[in-house]
Amino acid sequence: MNKLTIRDVHVTGKRVLLRVDFNVPINETTGQITDDGRIRAALPTLQYLIEHDARVVVATHLGRPKGKADDRLRLTGVGERLSRILGKPVTVAADCVGPEVEKAVAVLTGGDVLLLENLRFHTDEELNTPGFAQSLAGLADVFVNDAFGTSHRAHASIVGVTEYLPAVAGFLLEKELTNLGGILENPAHPFAALLGGAKVSDKIGMLCNIMGKVDHLLIGGGMAASFLKAGGSEVGKSFIETNRLETAGQLMALAERKDVDLVLPVDVVVVTEIEPEAATRTVAVTDIDANLRIVDIGPETVASFASRIGNCRTVFWNGPMGIYELPRFAPGTRAMAEALAESRAATILGGGSTAEVVEHFGLADRMTFVSTGGGASLDFLGGETLPGVEALLDR
Repeated sequence: MNKLTIRDVHVTGKRVLLRVDFNVPINETTGQITDDGRIRAALPTLQYLIEHDARVVVATHLGRPKGKADDRLRLTGVGERLSRILGKPVTVAADCVGPEVEKAVAVLTGGDVLLLENLRFHTDEELNTPGFAQSLAGLADVFVNDAFGTSHRAHASIVGVTEYLPAVAGFLLEKELTNLGGILENPAHPFAALLGGAKVSDKIGMLCNIMGKVDHLLIGGGMAASFLKAGGSEVGKSFIETNRLETAGQLMALAERKDVDLVLPVDVVVVTEIEPEAATRTVAVTDIDANLRIVDIGPETVASFASRIGNCRTVFWNGPMGIYELPRFAPGTRAMAEALAESRAATILGGGSTAEVVEHFGLADRMTFVSTGGGASLDFLGGETLPGVEALLDR
C-alpha cells in the first residue's frame, strides 16, 4: 500500500478525527445491535490511539436518515457497545458539528474517546459540502480513515476533511487494502472466486477485472439464474436481470477465451412460493418448471463447488448461494461456508451479506480475512479508485 498510515504521524496528545464504519445492523423491534463486528474491527486503531494518549473524536454514519435526525438511528447504543468493548467511558455528542461539539472536544484529555452523532443527520455529509467538511476538520489536528466500507463514497467525512487535515490510513483500512490487493496482484494458485447474491450487475466490473486471474469461477445464488437463462436454460419464476442477459453471455464467452473454469449449478432447490415453510425439492437445472423459483444450490452443485475449493490455495467469496435468511433455503450457503472453513486455502470474503453469513454460522474466525466493505470491496476488486483512499497522503 502506497499511502501513509497511523504509524507515520505523531498522534500523542493530538486531537484525532477517526472515521470508522459503525453502520451496524440493529433489530428494528428491540433497537439492539445484532452484530458488532464492524465495531470490533476498528479496535486495533482505537486502542493504538488511546495508548498513545490521543484525544479521539470518532465519526460514523448509521443507516439512511436522509439528512434528518432520526431517534431510531442515534448512536447512543453504538456508544454504549463501544464503551463495553473498550472497557472505558465513551461520551456520545449531541451532534457532529457545532459549538456544543467543539466544547465537548475541548475538554478531552489524552486517551479520551468522544463519539460524534450520526453524520448523515446532515445532508451536507453526503453532498461533501466544503463548510461541513471544514467544521468536522476543525475538531481535530489529524484525520485517520479506518472506514473502508465507506471509502468508495466521496463524502465530507471521507474526502472533504482531507482538504484541511493531514490524512492517513488506520490499521483496518490498511488490512483491507493489503488482503484485497493481494487477490489482484499476486494470488496463490489455484485461485477460485465463489460468487452469489442476487444481481449480476453488482459484480460486472469485478468479474471483468479478475477474469484473467482466477482459475475457477463458481457462480451460485440469484445471479446464477441470469447466467443459466443466458445459456438457454429455463429458470421458471426465478429473478433474473433481463437487461443483463447479454452481459452474462459475454462474461461466459470471456471466461472461455481466458481458459477460466466457469461453473454454474447443475441442480437447484426450488419452491413454488418464497415462504418460510415452503415445501422444497431439488431438481436438475434442465428440469425447472415454469412455475418454480430457485432458492438455493443443490447437493450435486455443492459437491462440485466444494471439490474445486478443496484444491485451491486462494478463494474469494462474495454473495450467498441462496435465500440463506430462511433456514429451509440455507443449506447450500452453509455448505460453502463450511467448505471454506475446512479449506487450507487463504480465504478472503467480501463484506456485506457474505460477512453476515459466516457470522451467522459461527465460522468467521475460521476465515483468513473477512472484509467490512460490501460495495467498496467490489469496486476495489473491479479496479476502481476509491475516493477515500485516493485522498490520503502518499507514502
